[in-house]
Amino acid sequence: MTQPRFAPIPLEDEVRPGYRLEPPQPWTPHRPADFRAGPFPRTKGTGVPGPDQGYALRLARRFEERVELEAGEHVGDVIAGAVSLALRRAALFGRAPVITDIELTLTLFGYLGDAPADLVEFRRALFQGASHDYWERRELAHLVPDATLKLKPADVRSRLAGWRDLIGA
Repeated sequence: MTQPRFAPIPLEDEVRPGYRLEPPQPWTPHRPADFRAGPFPRTKGTGVPGPDQGYALRLARRFEERVELEAGEHVGDVIAGAVSLALRRAALFGRAPVITDIELTLTLFGYLGDAPADLVEFRRALFQGASHDYWERRELAHLVPDATLKLKPADVRSRLAGWRDLIGA
C-alpha cells in the first residue's frame, strides 16, 4: 500500500516508481558449444543422441539369464554391445529405449538361441572386450544398417539364417 504524501517518512523509505525493463533481444547461438539447428551430423565418432539412454542398461539386465553364450564369451560384453546397438535403434525412431530394442539386437547376433555356427564365430570377435572398450562399442553400433534396425525382432528371428544380409557383413 502506498504512503500518503502528508505523512512524514524518511526519504529512503518512500515508495519508488518501478523500473521499466526493455523487452529481451532475440537469442542467437553465438558461443562455440551452442546448439545450432539443422540435421545432426552422422559421421564416425559423433554418436547417436537420444533421450533416457541409461534406461537401456536396466532393460538389458532382464536378458542376462536368457543369453546363450559360447566358450570365451562374457555376458558383460554381450550386454554392453547390445545396449549400444539398442540405443542407436531407439534414436532412429526418436524415442527412449524399450525392451524390443534390446531383444532385436540380441536376436540379431543369435544370443537368444538358434545361432548358426558361422554367426557365433563372427560375433565372438565383435563382442570380445566390448564392456571395456568404448570405441569397440561404437564400431559395433555403426556396423548394422538402419534398415535392419527398423525391423521387428520376430522378423529378424525368421531371417537369422541369412544373417550376413541383415548385418551387412
